[in-house]
Amino acid sequence: MSQTVVLKVGMSCEGCVGAVKRVLGKMEGVENFDINLKEQKVTVKGNVQPEAVLQTVSKTGKKTAFWEEETPAAAPLPAEPSPAEPESKPTEAVAAS
Repeated sequence: MSQTVVLKVGMSCEGCVGAVKRVLGKMEGVENFDINLKEQKVTVKGNVQPEAVLQTVSKTGKKTAFWEEETPAAAPLPAEPSPAEPESKPTEAVAAS
């Protein structure tokens, strides 16, 4: 099954890009990949496991992590309503006594 894995890789120059290209070029299952030096973003497509891609790119010695674009934007939404709840509960307790 083909999937896309997006990583954030600490690349500072074309030499870094070359190192990442070398390891991905040898990796089994990789159909194609795109390396964006400016954004430090590596997108890998193919029949690959995300963890295996992360491990392979980590072998270059570059700081490598999964690209978490959606997570920070989605996380605050469920957290917003909860701070209002504790405020209303003490008011109810005061009214009861």
